[in-house]
Amino acid sequence: MLEVQECYIKEEMMNLRNERLHAQEEVKRIQSVPLVIGQFLEAVDQNYAIVGSTTGSNYYVRILSTLDRELLKPGSSVALHKYSNALVDILPPEADSSIAMLRPDQKPDITYSDIGGLDAQKQEVREAVELPLTHYELYQQIGIDPPQGVLLYGPPGCGKTMLAKAVAHHTTASFIRVVGSEFVQKYLGEGPRMVRDVFRLAKENAPSIIFIDEIDAIATKRFDAQTGADREVQRILLELLNQIDGFDRNTNVKVIMATNRADTLDPALLRPGRLDRKIEFPLPDRRQKRLIYSTITSRMNLADE
Repeated sequence: MLEVQECYIKEEMMNLRNERLHAQEEVKRIQSVPLVIGQFLEAVDQNYAIVGSTTGSNYYVRILSTLDRELLKPGSSVALHKYSNALVDILPPEADSSIAMLRPDQKPDITYSDIGGLDAQKQEVREAVELPLTHYELYQQIGIDPPQGVLLYGPPGCGKTMLAKAVAHHTTASFIRVVGSEFVQKYLGEGPRMVRDVFRLAKENAPSIIFIDEIDAIATKRFDAQTGADREVQRILLELLNQIDGFDRNTNVKVIMATNRADTLDPALLRPGRLDRKIEFPLPDRRQKRLIYSTITSRMNLADE
């Protein structure tokens, strides 16, 4: 009798093992590429959720039973089945991020001495960005808040980008550089999501510096938009304002923006509490030109004449 029961149990274990292998193969087949990238919006219950696709449409889909529900956060990137749009995988936060971040060991090799002239601008940038990151206790002792963000404005080729790189070199902060036009994407909602990715990445790798060049591409004065593209650009600006407002001043994240057209920027971006310090980079005068020339020629072998 015992032998019969033992054989029966072994047979049942074999059947269960085969069913388990079959289920694992089925899960692998469902999760096989190509998959569609989407965004998790909200959970309806344990088995169903609402997700957004890259085409701008929202779907009511089923969640794969093997996924950890605790990892499903609003705004997280997910993989959808190409036919049923079922949620089959959760992607890591950096999976769909096209943001390039330079860590402290990859920081630019530009120093303040490599920049000719601009002594006043160097001092202002160091006080507004570098000092809060390296000696925040000084602001606490004085009892003032450090600037939230800095705007560098002036004609092209006057050293705005170069000075931002020099600040990154002289701090231990991670350096994230993006161009304003990169936020303007093909599909609806991609631009605001990219803005969120930039600030999330900065918070996770604090201390960090976010440098947004050509900010006028997405931050011009708002108007009654008639086209979908204009409305999307305005949504990107609103998301940018929201992310800046969401920062605690004690957070070791600083925002530097640069533009050639400060007169076209939206007033909401320029108000105190967002871009507290505006630093002008004018065309060089005679003295500044001499300093620039001396800096450039300092590493050259020149004749005595």
